[in-house]
Amino acid sequence: MKPPAPVPLGLRKSFGFGDRLGFATPGHVDAVRGTGFAAIFAQQSIREMARTQRTPEDVMNAAQVALMVEGYREPWGADADHLKTPEDVSRTAAAGFCFFTIDPSAHVNNAADGLTPVQLTAEVAKIESEGVFGGREWREEYLRGAFDVGAGPALRFSQEGLLRAVVKYGRAVAHAERMGRAIAAACAGRGFEIEVSVDETDSPTRPLEHLFFGHELRVRRVPHVVSLAPRFIGDFEKGIDYRGDLAAFESALRQHVAIARYCGPYKISIHSGSDKFAVYPAIGRVCGDLLHVKTAGTSYLEALRVVAQTAPPVFGEIGEYCRSRFATDRQSYHISTTEAEIAALPAFKDKIHEAAWLDHRVGRQLLHVTFGSVLTVGVDASGRTFKAAILEQLTGHAGLHRDLVARHLRRHLTLLNAG
Repeated sequence: MKPPAPVPLGLRKSFGFGDRLGFATPGHVDAVRGTGFAAIFAQQSIREMARTQRTPEDVMNAAQVALMVEGYREPWGADADHLKTPEDVSRTAAAGFCFFTIDPSAHVNNAADGLTPVQLTAEVAKIESEGVFGGREWREEYLRGAFDVGAGPALRFSQEGLLRAVVKYGRAVAHAERMGRAIAAACAGRGFEIEVSVDETDSPTRPLEHLFFGHELRVRRVPHVVSLAPRFIGDFEKGIDYRGDLAAFESALRQHVAIARYCGPYKISIHSGSDKFAVYPAIGRVCGDLLHVKTAGTSYLEALRVVAQTAPPVFGEIGEYCRSRFATDRQSYHISTTEAEIAALPAFKDKIHEAAWLDHRVGRQLLHVTFGSVLTVGVDASGRTFKAAILEQLTGHAGLHRDLVARHLRRHLTLLNAG
């Protein structure tokens, strides 16, 4: 039997199931059935592939084999996440990925908000000299009138507001254009779709900044853009619930959805979407079908829950190793958990410690940020790799693993539909 192939999903509301170990797809299938969401079963970023020592082919094959065994016949997608270079595109396109998430964060100027008017003018002149706008008379496009996006008062750029948006995102949108051309070339003759992610920035994406970015994607004809991930107000930290003002979040989200309809339409993509239970009803209510949610680390944590329940001594060793790695591994993540809190976490001995490690902020974030070290270099007292120990438990308790993953992710989807 030929393995099922991923396809572009278009503007159907969708949910991304990241799988760092390659064993979670059966649980993901159970979670998504009957929810109305289109599923992306092969989803991993280049950064995660490096940290787990997997290739694009590994990620794709794991999903395809599982779906073939399940007899899954619904359309499904494959997301090559957080791509930064044309080389990333070539590697993932060759493996059959058809959803490409462009990450232009290296080209975002996070200092834009603090520049003086004189500094802004100088920086814009530099951006223009680099050919970011190709000689286009872009100021007139933005300053000649208001943009009625259909939600609240029409949006209008001031001179200074426009310059700040250009300094912050001008080079980023030019990079997205270049990456879009690379994706189109790599996928010549077959379908593909593009997401642009601007969520990994120091400050939230203001509505006018989103409008600038979305308008530029359209004017530059970046092909097949189906979603954009803004940086939202509040905190979307890894592995835990939303931290922030729920009413303010929903109000801002309404503006972002309106801009996505106006500039696209394209879906709003929720990154670090795992375990944001408090805001799921609002997200589902406001976004409707213009919604994509990405999860990854939460499925890995459910795999570790299997280990905690079936081999407590193994989990205990993993936990102490994670504690030793936290100060180093946390540096590439925006999280609130501190080293003092990690030191105070009780040693894992048995079932009574499961909640502290797997249900609450400190333990979850510790396990989340150290996954790369655990899966690539961590070994137990006998010299066996932690990855081998984890996979042994998942293989020996496949039914439990499937049930835990399905139940946890089904909660996500149920709350998104509750809105």
